[in-house]
Amino acid sequence: MAYWTHTQKPIGAFQEKEVGNWFEYSINDDSFAFCEDFPHKIWVCDGYRYGHVMKTRVVICIDEDEYGLPVTQKWYTKKHKEYAVFG
Repeated sequence: MAYWTHTQKPIGAFQEKEVGNWFEYSINDDSFAFCEDFPHKIWVCDGYRYGHVMKTRVVICIDEDEYGLPVTQKWYTKKHKEYAVFG
C-alpha cells in the first residue's frame, strides 16, 4: 500500500518504519458497526483502510475473516505529524 494524494480532511501523517512509505489519516466518520473500533481512516493507493493511529504504531484493518471480523496488522512508525486542524 502506498500514499494516496486525495485524502479527505486529513488530521495527520506518519511514516511507516519498515518500508518508509508516508500515509495521511483522517477521522473515521463512518457510522458502520464493523468499524466502530477504528477511530481513523488511513488513506492508501486504492482509497482508505480503517485503523487506529497512535504515537509510535498503527493498527490497520487489512481484510476480514470468514466470520466478518477484522484482520489487522501492527505497523511501527518512524515519524508522526499531527496537523493543526481548524474548525
